[in-house]
Order: sequence, then structure tokens, then C-alpha cells
Amino acid sequence: MDGFLNVLKPPGMTSHDVVSFLRKKFNIKKIGHLGTLDPGAAGVLPICIGKATKLSQYVVSQSKTYRAEITFGFSTDSIDKFGNITNVTPVKIFTIDRIQEVLEKFKGDILQVPPIYSAKKINGKKLYEYAREGKNIEIKASPITIYDIKLVSYDIPYRIMFDVKCSKGTYIRALVRDVCNKLNIAGYMSMLIRINVGPFSLENSYTLEDIKTDKYKMIEMSNVLPFPDIHLNNLDYKKIIHGHPIENNYLDAHSNFVKLYNPDNLFIGIGNVDNSKIYVERLLFGADD
Repeated sequence: MDGFLNVLKPPGMTSHDVVSFLRKKFNIKKIGHLGTLDPGAAGVLPICIGKATKLSQYVVSQSKTYRAEITFGFSTDSIDKFGNITNVTPVKIFTIDRIQEVLEKFKGDILQVPPIYSAKKINGKKLYEYAREGKNIEIKASPITIYDIKLVSYDIPYRIMFDVKCSKGTYIRALVRDVCNKLNIAGYMSMLIRINVGPFSLENSYTLEDIKTDKYKMIEMSNVLPFPDIHLNNLDYKKIIHGHPIENNYLDAHSNFVKLYNPDNLFIGIGNVDNSKIYVERLLFGADD
């Protein structure tokens, strides 16, 4: 089995739990998920199987969209409802304009400090491991991009719901923390749903029950990559599978990466375009396959 599977992760399971379930279902070890979802979150969890695991980094780098809810009144150390309360403030009423104004401040390229309760690693150790040991550690801000963010609803005065389209590496809990700081009120992330990751969306996802009863379809590896197609002739195909660069006689438009197909129209991997040459970026099949 080589391909991608769009799983609808339920709340209450870790992303690793989903992978373990699929390993048992398909009796295959080479399975991974593309971007961790918190245990309390639900939504799109793309899964790569077999040779598709070689393409994970190119899918993870695509934009993601979430729907999140903030509940006002108290904050927790994990910035969700599962943590210990760290701050309590009176609940106050905001105008819609004020909330939208604050959300707008986060659009564009920004720096974000990841939550201490996260799987981000510092010195080879996950941040939540430091947190559980009660150790303080400096967490540096990372560059992220918020492509769009908009208010969906305001349940006065207790909670707001918003949609955000963002880059790889964005922590929605950290965004919730920072929005609350701008509003000068305590709050936590009370709900999170991942709506899409690149071409994977809620509409084309499958529940674990669907998968358990074989009511699902795998997605072909080439269909999730937003790169131009190049169909190699016999000579260039032989060069590529042996790791040699070829002349770029295929593509006029500028693109960093291309999808490579052999003369029989089989997708074989990704090429890297550099000026007049196409180099091997990632091959799924070698010369001996």
C-alpha cells in the first residue's frame, strides 16, 4: 500500500493512537501522520503509507486551516481545558470591531513562541517533558505566517470562534494565548478542529469506523503534491533513476519542484529545478525497482 489516507481524527485520541490503529488494520509498519493534532482536537489528520512516507515533508509544508474557540474567564498552563488554571479575570463584553481588530493584528509573517506543553524539541527533548518536570527553559519565537484569520461568532460575553489559515509550525493554542493577551483577558482554547491540510479536507476525510469497515479510498501519491508534471523520455528516465541531473527541456514556467513520471506514466518521485537542470530531489523507485 503506497499512498495517502485522509483520516478524521476524533477528540480523545492522540495522533500516534491513530497511527497504531492503522498499523494493526493494514498490518504494515511504514505509516506516519502529517502534523500532530492535540489529543483534545479533532479534524483532518493526513496519513502517509508505504512509499508515501518519503513525501511527507512536501505535504506538511502546505498551508492548514483551523476553526478554534476561545472561552474567556481563566487561563491554563496548557492553554486548553486540560491544564491547571494559572490566571482568572472578570469576563467583559467586547465589540465585534474590537475583536476583529485584534485578530487582524496577527495576519502576515509574525513570530510566535510555542506553548510549553507542545511536542517541539529543544536540545533533543520535547517541551512538554520539561514542563512536566517543572523546569523553566527559554523558548525562542519561531517565524510563521497567518494567511487569513476571521471571526466566525461571538457568544457574548463568554466565547468567540474564529477560522485561521496558517503555515506549517503554527500553534493555535499559542495564537489563542496571544489573542487573549491583546484583549487583556484570561482565556483558553476550548475547541479546535482542523479543517484542511493542503488538499486534505473534512469533506473527503474518513472516520476510523469507515476505515475499520473498509469504506475508504486511498489517495494517489502524485495527487497531493502541487507541483507541475514532467513525463520523462527513456534517456532522461535512465539518468534520473541513477541520480544524474538532466537538461530542463520540459518546463518553461518557473517552479522549484516538479513531479517526475517515467515513460509509462508511473509517478517516480520529485525533481528539483535549478536553472537549466533538473536534479533528483526524492525518488520513490530506484534503478533496481
